Amino acid sequence: MSIRDSGRPRDRARRLAPGAYEGADMPSWRGTDGRGGPPPGRRPVRERRGGIPGLLKFFLFAGLLAVVVVIALLTALRPLLKGAVSSWAWDNPSSLRVPFVAELVGEELGTQLTDPAGSDPTEAVFEVQAGDTPVLLAPRLKEDGFVKSERAFIFTAIQDDLAANLKAGLFVLRRDMTPGQVVDALVNGRVVVETVDVTFREGIRLEQIAAQLQTIQSGVDAKAFYDLASKPTPELLADYPWLATAGLPEGASLEGFLYPATYRLVTGANGGPFEVTTAEALVRMMLDKFYTAVGEARMTVPESRGLTFYQVLSLASIVEREAVLDEERALIAGVYQNRIEGKGGSKTILNADPTVLYAVDTMKLRDLPFADWVTYFFWSVPEGGLGNVQVTDDLRGYQTYQNRGLIPGPICTPSVASIDAALNPDTADGYLYFLAIPDGSGTHAFAKTLAEHNANKAKYGYQ
Repeated sequence: MSIRDSGRPRDRARRLAPGAYEGADMPSWRGTDGRGGPPPGRRPVRERRGGIPGLLKFFLFAGLLAVVVVIALLTALRPLLKGAVSSWAWDNPSSLRVPFVAELVGEELGTQLTDPAGSDPTEAVFEVQAGDTPVLLAPRLKEDGFVKSERAFIFTAIQDDLAANLKAGLFVLRRDMTPGQVVDALVNGRVVVETVDVTFREGIRLEQIAAQLQTIQSGVDAKAFYDLASKPTPELLADYPWLATAGLPEGASLEGFLYPATYRLVTGANGGPFEVTTAEALVRMMLDKFYTAVGEARMTVPESRGLTFYQVLSLASIVEREAVLDEERALIAGVYQNRIEGKGGSKTILNADPTVLYAVDTMKLRDLPFADWVTYFFWSVPEGGLGNVQVTDDLRGYQTYQNRGLIPGPICTPSVASIDAALNPDTADGYLYFLAIPDGSGTHAFAKTLAEHNANKAKYGYQ
């Protein structure tokens, strides 16, 4: 060992890189190529960093990519998806409550959800019955013109939960409403109407109808009703031209044309197009019902019948008061038809008991205050026999025991069955007489001759 400088061992000479100094940090590798890099043939050793952040980035990227793909698919396939979902949804209406399904179905319905059914702003009444559901209401609403699309109404009704708020009753709707407005009206447009039903049976005369109206609490003025029906105004007759066609004489009452049926009279309402039924309204209701029930075909009487419809109606009113069983109506009409035609001889007249009773009642009612008609007993048989009853000149035509031919006009409102019998009387057997068999069955015994008739009287205790 050689000693230099104070005898210290001589360090092995080291050549430092320019700018380097003793004690400076060395690279993490050992050895160098003289340029600060790793020696030839060796790769640098880097510090190992955590792997979790990188994996998270991968999943985020994959998720975003999946969302993009799904959105693309939904956009491209939405029309097909919409049709499939809508078809399934209408088979399963409860599914319309699912937001995704509702969105697709709503898109398919489009403007049907906002289009009004029509342009008529007139208020009309629609009835919801007990047990009705939106699905049951839809076809009725469409038929009545309140909605254009059943599906649009059902969809809206389900979205607005109509079923939970639907109640039976009468509702005011218009035909210019959208489905949403109809749904709202079926919840908030309920009208409470106070009514009373009155039934006028077959075979009663005008004065009986007026007397019955006096016993009913309604808006109908019974006296006003009677005055209008007994002397119809030109304005009323102008609205019913078929009365003139039917042969109604000038100045005649509407007797016979006030159809027997049950009528609902409005006595009060809290809104809507309802008005309290007046006397004129009831007269019109009864005329309308007559025209609907009887029909124009029956009122167009062929010339071969030999009578106007008004005369047919008069004959039918007699049949109505005499017959009990429908199967005997044509036979009874045939008896009177045979008498009218004089088939029993020149002295044959109608001899119809109900027509004489009509004349008797008419005379008595003239002397009785209107308010007392409610206590009057109609159609009662006077003592002394009908053939001896004397009537006033204006009623002489109803005294068919003393006058020939058909009566001047109807004595009551007949049923359609009696009108049909008068239109087609059964005259084949040539019956001229009949009498009621007193056994409670409503049947009659018919006879062709007076001798047969008298025999029937003896048989059934009339002598």
